[in-house]
Amino acid sequence: MSYEEKNTWVFAFIAPVGFIVYLVLLFTQLDGKPLAEADYVWPMLGTILGAIVAGILGGIVVGIVTGIASGGKDDGKSDQRDKQINRFGEYIGSAFLVMGALGALVLAWFEAPHFWIANVLYLAFVLQAILSSIAKLVAYRRGLHSW
Repeated sequence: MSYEEKNTWVFAFIAPVGFIVYLVLLFTQLDGKPLAEADYVWPMLGTILGAIVAGILGGIVVGIVTGIASGGKDDGKSDQRDKQINRFGEYIGSAFLVMGALGALVLAWFEAPHFWIANVLYLAFVLQAILSSIAKLVAYRRGLHSW
């Protein structure tokens, strides 16, 4: 398993966990208030920054473990296959990011509360990360379709 594939596994784990932590933080502070009145900014910002830090630390750990396991032979460089798989996964994920952006745009047109607009965008980023990772992992296991 290449460094890129291992790193994709880490990212596939971090994205949903970060979103679940956000939801727990959001729902535990409601105390009978409507959801749209919840203080969402700091929990969202904290989980986004936490996911970024976890991704960086996860990449470092994967790099160290991969280097040790290979006896220093695997330098973590991407080959052509890794680059093609990454591009394929990002194409899949970006479709969900576009749908989320369109959803947020529609909510803005109807002057929905900022809470809903921000959460639609956050959900779009999370779905992009999850589905992009899944597409990449499937491509690593089954290969890319040759057109």
